[in-house]
Amino acid sequence: MPAGIDPRLLEILVCPLTKEPLRYDAGAQELISDAARLAYPIRDGIPIMLVDEARNLDEPTAKAKR
Repeated sequence: MPAGIDPRLLEILVCPLTKEPLRYDAGAQELISDAARLAYPIRDGIPIMLVDEARNLDEPTAKAKR
């Protein structure tokens, strides 16, 4: 996974809202929670696992807070 996230870390990370597994979107540099319909950003190789920082997948024009 190029400059994204360690695969071992991905195995243990879960959505903080639903506690469900996440999937990695390398193109967008995000961890996706299909259950919560949220995308958590990865910045400088660090997953930002805060619901307030996540992008709502149901609102394609919404931007994550920076």
